[in-house]
Amino acid sequence: MSGASIGQTLGLWSGELCTIQARIQCLFGHASVAASAAAFLDGLLGPERRKTGWMRAEAAGDPGPWRQQAVLGRSRRDADALRDLVRDYALATLAVPDAVLVVDETGFLKQGTSSCGVQRQYTGSAGKITNCQIGVFAAYVSDRGHAFIDRRLYLPRSWADQPDRRRAAHVPDDVHFATKPAIAVAMIERALKAGVSFAWVAADSIYGVGEVETALRRAGKGYVLGVAGTRPFWSWGEAPVAGTAEEIARGLPASAWVRLSAGDGTKGPRLYDWAYLELADLEAEEVGCPEPGTWTRGLLVRRSLSDASLAYFTSWCPAGTPLEVLVGAEGRRWAIEDAFETAKTELGLDHNETRSWHGWHRHVSLVMLAFAMLAVIRHR
Repeated sequence: MSGASIGQTLGLWSGELCTIQARIQCLFGHASVAASAAAFLDGLLGPERRKTGWMRAEAAGDPGPWRQQAVLGRSRRDADALRDLVRDYALATLAVPDAVLVVDETGFLKQGTSSCGVQRQYTGSAGKITNCQIGVFAAYVSDRGHAFIDRRLYLPRSWADQPDRRRAAHVPDDVHFATKPAIAVAMIERALKAGVSFAWVAADSIYGVGEVETALRRAGKGYVLGVAGTRPFWSWGEAPVAGTAEEIARGLPASAWVRLSAGDGTKGPRLYDWAYLELADLEAEEVGCPEPGTWTRGLLVRRSLSDASLAYFTSWCPAGTPLEVLVGAEGRRWAIEDAFETAKTELGLDHNETRSWHGWHRHVSLVMLAFAMLAVIRHR
């Protein structure tokens, strides 16, 4: 937008905000609640640092937070319809065939035991075990920009198996315990069913497991998924390889490493040393892949230039895919971290005050919509 005048920029803001406020009206039933939802978006995009109900109400000129709270209330309006609206709105501008779907999670620090899904658990947001909720998200990343297109609150067994806690937080009867990889698979399948255009999936080591790999192979999608150093890998052929990812990486010769950028960061290119081992070539029909031809299972290793620490990735791609393409797909993963930071610091992603399942998903979906609007404006 460097070439846009102030007037053009303000016009884009006004036009896009009016467009999405009009599109969500049908999801909130009564006209007064729809108007409150529009004001809710105004508050998320406003200058207030805290996006609490009182702060949003004050910005909207309301005498109290009740109208704002009604948007997140206990009625069973379909938050998933709002999620799908966000996805379709974002993809209308950002979609390209070689996009990357990035799956990751973030923590929502909480006090007490009443907020849906809260318990003491590890979150990378705090870098420790603490009292929090965990949300699993999918972001769409392309050279046009990035935006969240899916989300789900992780419901630990301490909630899923407790009828009293479920009732108190209005957890729907059809919501059951699901591991984070299972949530990721459901998001991938939902994106495929909706016809989302993407070529790759990238994720950290929580999601580098067999059920995610199998789902992507059968969908004909490439992937670069983080794995632990203890993950075993093997190959066959003229130069067989066997051992853990760490053992294999430590045994690589200096000639195996190539210095490449994983994309531009705030301080310029994010340079690492990379090594890539093609472990096996498989025909598509052998793994139920709908995309014909030969596909390659591989191990990608990233080495830090500052401390030589290693990170490991299991990969799956059409045979002959250049290393630069794999590195580029993995490098797209940073975008969801940027999205979490922006959504939390600027849009109030973690300022949700409701304790219910529905309230969490409505609040997060509205933040996703605000973020998608920013991505659309930035691209235009």
